[in-house]
Amino acid sequence: MRHVATVPLSIAVVFMASCATLRNALNFQEPQIQLQEINITGMGLTGGTLDLAFDVYNPNDYRLRSTRLEVALDLEGKHFGDALIDRPLDLSPTNHSRVVMPVRFEWAGVGAAARGLLTRQALQYGITGAVLLDTPLGDKRVQLRGSGDVPLKKLF
Repeated sequence: MRHVATVPLSIAVVFMASCATLRNALNFQEPQIQLQEINITGMGLTGGTLDLAFDVYNPNDYRLRSTRLEVALDLEGKHFGDALIDRPLDLSPTNHSRVVMPVRFEWAGVGAAARGLLTRQALQYGITGAVLLDTPLGDKRVQLRGSGDVPLKKLF
């Protein structure tokens, strides 16, 4: 008889855990993204490449997995380049993650950025984009926006 009594208890525990996960998923909060540094990784005749290092904060009580992250980067108010991560990213619950994205740029966008470096010792940036997240309720496309300054010391 004891064996029969533990089965309903096990089902009740699984059901309660499922309800908690569902309740957390219904209270979805969008991840926060902030550009922390820019690293130049290559230069050529038509442009170059750089790595954008982002701090991404997952405010949710559950793990988020991203299947695609796309970002457009503006420096000093001018479009500078686009970045895409097409591989899985794992964002831990209520935790910060470092995400590095490679970006290609053309020299046409460098003029405004150079003025920012000379006058303010920093680059004003703006990012827009989207991330496709795998949540407990299915895939969710979240729009990303961020802006701020990246100090000169983080560029070199």
